[in-house]
Amino acid sequence: MEKSRKWCFWRKPKIKATPPMPIILLLLLSIFETGISSTADQFKVDGKVLELDESNFDLAISSLNYILVVFYSPWCRHCKLLSPQLDEAAPVLAGLKEPIVIAKVNADKFTRLASKHDVDAYPTLKLFMHGVSMEYYGPRKADSLVQYLKKFVSTDVSILISDSAISDFVEEAGTFFPIFIGFDLNETVLSNLAVKYKKRAWFSVAKGFSDEAKVLYDMEKVPALVAIHPNYKQQSIFYGPFEGEFLEDFIKQNFLPPVVPLNHETLKLLKDDKRKIVLTITADENEDQTQNLIKLLKAAASTNRDLVFGYFGLKQWEDFADKFEANEKTKLPKIIVWDGDEDYFSVIGIESLNNEDQGSQISQFLEGYRQGRTEKKTVKAPLFMGFFNSVVGIVAFFIIFIVVAMMILMVVLLIIISKDNEPVRVGSREEVDRADNSEAESSQHGPGKKED
Repeated sequence: MEKSRKWCFWRKPKIKATPPMPIILLLLLSIFETGISSTADQFKVDGKVLELDESNFDLAISSLNYILVVFYSPWCRHCKLLSPQLDEAAPVLAGLKEPIVIAKVNADKFTRLASKHDVDAYPTLKLFMHGVSMEYYGPRKADSLVQYLKKFVSTDVSILISDSAISDFVEEAGTFFPIFIGFDLNETVLSNLAVKYKKRAWFSVAKGFSDEAKVLYDMEKVPALVAIHPNYKQQSIFYGPFEGEFLEDFIKQNFLPPVVPLNHETLKLLKDDKRKIVLTITADENEDQTQNLIKLLKAAASTNRDLVFGYFGLKQWEDFADKFEANEKTKLPKIIVWDGDEDYFSVIGIESLNNEDQGSQISQFLEGYRQGRTEKKTVKAPLFMGFFNSVVGIVAFFIIFIVVAMMILMVVLLIIISKDNEPVRVGSREEVDRADNSEAESSQHGPGKKED
């Protein structure tokens, strides 16, 4: 019995108390939830435009999946005009399935924040998606701004199961981005590329469509991938092969319409395209003759996808035409191949198009170009993609000018200061004596002394 009691006494300390770890975890979880709650309260998605500054900017970008930030200045007229449009668009964007928040930063007041995000003009708009920023070049009217931004929170590939679903999708997509519709294509064929190029285009696949849809989109057969450019009323069709680089090349080549009307905006789009540009300069891009020529250029573009085809009128853009030595005395239409920078090529014997059989002349021009029967020329005052024609370019030029001027001024000031602080040179006794003598002479005959 005594032995038994000893055994029980020895076992008793082995009974361990419940460790405090779960309590610690609960406390940590409570603190974490409180932090999330305070962040959510600070950046509540309530349809109002947020005001950000240096203290909360990074937190807002990391907390909100989609946020459009407007860097503005209180004195900027365009900023004042934009403000009511943002107020109107904010509640609509906040109500989306995947909400988009609009925020503002006073770039005049928070200069370091503006400088960090390369703000050199007002207003500057940047869209942050999961913390990653991109420049916003879209429309600024409330309804158009909403339609444009919907693209970035849309489904990667939409499934369309009827003719009406197709027409509704095209209408809702608007005119800002190209639209790709895969008729009788499997969703998986487009899914990877749709994710990769989500910022550039709409993607969908169509099932259960009628023969009328085939006629409407001018398809000879299916499966087919149709690229639609609503803003330019142009489209292209791809019949395969729907794999690898063939499919991706077609998509990349059709971010632009088959024939691009050149202006300041489309030049920005061409900057990202590495293909050379078959450039046609007409007298007036609105004339009937130009419209007929555009149809011929579209036909040429469909069989020469490694080139971009573009046009503009001398009447609409005289300064730009002059860079390619085209003016009122030039025989138009003039046709060249431009590298998008400072060089262009004319085909020997075919520098302009006659009014008769222009389709054959375009074919001969392309054949001559590919065979190397060309003359290389340089654009007048070479400006990369019209850089200095843009407001950003002018602002950047003045910033560089001011910075260089300030650097020169600083160097001059440093030289003056260093001379003022130059130590007294210790010389020989003879040198000191000569200095004293010269001082005495100057004091006797200095400019302030007059003899009586």
